[in-house]
Amino acid sequence: MKITILDAQTLGDDVDLSIFEKHGEVTCYAKTAPGETVERIGSSAIVITNKVVIDKAVMDACANLRLICIAATGMNNVDLEYAEKKGIRVTNVAGYSTKSVAQHTFSMLFYLLEKMGYYDGFVKEGHWEESRLFTNVSRPFYEIAGKKWGIIGMGAIGREVAKIATAFGAHVQYYSTSGQNSDQPYNRVELERLMETSSVVSVHAPLNEQTKDLLGQKELELLPKGAVVLNLGRGGIINEEDLAKVVDQKEIYAGLDVTTKEPLPNDSALMRVQNKQRLLITPHIAWTSVEARNLLLEGIEQNIIDFKRDHTL
Repeated sequence: MKITILDAQTLGDDVDLSIFEKHGEVTCYAKTAPGETVERIGSSAIVITNKVVIDKAVMDACANLRLICIAATGMNNVDLEYAEKKGIRVTNVAGYSTKSVAQHTFSMLFYLLEKMGYYDGFVKEGHWEESRLFTNVSRPFYEIAGKKWGIIGMGAIGREVAKIATAFGAHVQYYSTSGQNSDQPYNRVELERLMETSSVVSVHAPLNEQTKDLLGQKELELLPKGAVVLNLGRGGIINEEDLAKVVDQKEIYAGLDVTTKEPLPNDSALMRVQNKQRLLITPHIAWTSVEARNLLLEGIEQNIIDFKRDHTL
């Protein structure tokens, strides 16, 4: 049985992809361009893909394909309806990155909240020595204890963030993007109320018709002075043109781990922000702790095991 990994580079060089070798003959590619997909899958029965698109044309051209293992939770890179018609099983892995994303949420928050970039530069550029003072309070920061933390997207990750925020003494409130999620031990509020009363707003929602451009100029301008907004959900939930404008016009801080286009284009409005100390962008890494990626591989392997148990290949 042949197994093809199409974009191994997204999984990292520090994880053990050899775990798949006991299940078949493995061919591994660091990354795959759209025009290379069919040739690289070839006669493989199993393909592992993170973001490489597997559409109708690919499935029709790869007659031996029986199982598509998506190395992620989201499944929008595969034509699921056509795969079902073709009898091709499609699997994903859920829950592997919850703790990693929650941790990165707080990493971004504290970097922005406590002005870490400024203070690190203050010391390393020699300004601390020049000041002749034992401390420096030129860029004040506040504690999150006693403040309101608004969460958009109260799924597994949102609930994990809420739990940690509560441990820090924050008062959690949330907005339901579907309008149906009311079974939470936190105060549910409308979006306008959440934005105008929260010192921290973190987004952990999927991108859909209800969340696209959910936070635009109108919503962002409601944030109190000094507030921090974080997007750990999907690019497109925060309107990036509007965010770039508001960050330069008002003292709010933004941390983005996801953007509308990934990688972020050099001509993005976010790259033209003047108050750069108010904007932190990381390249979609919140999910990538070593532990999370190893859990992901274990999940993929289990999907292969389950498939082999159900089928004779």
